[in-house]
Amino acid sequence: MDSRVVGIPGVDGTERVAVVIDVMRAFTTAAWAFHRGADRIVLAADGKEALELKADHPGWLALKDGAPAPGFDLVNSPGALRESDLTGRTVIQTTTAGTVGALAVAGADLALCAGFAVAGATARALADHGADAVTFVATGEDGRAEEDLACAAYLDRLLAEGRVDPAPYLRRARTSRAADDLRGGRRGGAHPDDVELCLEVDRFDFAMALGAMDGLTVLRPLPRAGATGRAAGAGATGTVAADPAP
Repeated sequence: MDSRVVGIPGVDGTERVAVVIDVMRAFTTAAWAFHRGADRIVLAADGKEALELKADHPGWLALKDGAPAPGFDLVNSPGALRESDLTGRTVIQTTTAGTVGALAVAGADLALCAGFAVAGATARALADHGADAVTFVATGEDGRAEEDLACAAYLDRLLAEGRVDPAPYLRRARTSRAADDLRGGRRGGAHPDDVELCLEVDRFDFAMALGAMDGLTVLRPLPRAGATGRAAGAGATGTVAADPAP
């Protein structure tokens, strides 16, 4: 399989199959949201749009980067989210990197969002799709975030070899600037367990795919091929389809 890695500025609209990576923390948080029962995640371009969507849909929950803020129910932290009961809920997510990258490739034939927590399932979804080329979008630091580049390299090797020792890729991510900032409390809304949760490989057995709903970009869990009902070990509720029912 041919692959390339770009930052968000490198997305040019030619991506037919894309994997958007935000290890610390957007798509680790998203995976935990599905595990805790969320039905879908609506991606918003910024905080203003997120609050407008919440105002139009009072039952939806809004999630943002940084410290808690008026109008927002959740923060972008797997550690903070892991005890939440999100059964059947719609979450609106907006972050400074991950959701921006996802929205940039939402028109691709297949667009997946990933971190180490769903790496194996993501590789399987790509193989099941029969993709012969993939663009990895490393969202952090305009494509320079070591944790995202490490995850992209790990996924690329998984696709090529089927089984790979994740240890060297995790070491690279563990020593990244983002990991250091989270450990040092220099990122708003950080939980002490965030780094370790972001570095759990294959914590969940579902990929996360983008779809459309009423003109919005929606992320939903994509269970392993052949699975029925809830994805193994997760709060997944089904596959992504075009224009899923609200």
